[in-house]
Amino acid sequence: MLYFCLMESNRQKKIAGIIQQDVADVLQRAASEGGLRGVIISVSKVSVTVDLSIAKVYLSIFPNDKANELLEGIKSNTPLIRHELSQRTRHQLRRMPHLDFFIDDSLEYIDGIERSLKGKDNPLDNPDLLSKRKKS
Repeated sequence: MLYFCLMESNRQKKIAGIIQQDVADVLQRAASEGGLRGVIISVSKVSVTVDLSIAKVYLSIFPNDKANELLEGIKSNTPLIRHELSQRTRHQLRRMPHLDFFIDDSLEYIDGIERSLKGKDNPLDNPDLLSKRKKS
C-alpha cells in the first residue's frame, strides 16, 4: 500500500498544481459540452503520492444533490480524462499518475458546524445529526 507523505516535496506540489488546473479545465469543458447547466465542478485539492504514481483528486460539486451521480460519471470516464491530461502535460510529465476521484465535503461540513454554532442544528436536541459526518 502506498502512503502519502506528511510533507510534500516541491515536485509533488508542482505536479499536483498542474493536475489540479488541467483536471478543472477538462471537467468544466466536459460539463458545458455535455449540457449540464447550473452545475459547478471545481477541483479543491490534489494530493500526489511520493512515487508520483497516484493522484487523489478532490472535487466540489454544486448543487450537492447531483454530486454522487456526477462523481460516478467522472469515475467511469477516468481513462478518457487521464488520456486528455497526458496529452496536455506530455512535455512536463513522463508518466501520468492514476487518478482517484473523491467528493470534497469540507464546505458542507463547515456549513453544518456554522449552523450548529448559530443554533439552527443543535446535535444535543437532535442526536441523529451526529451520524451525518462519517469517517471514511
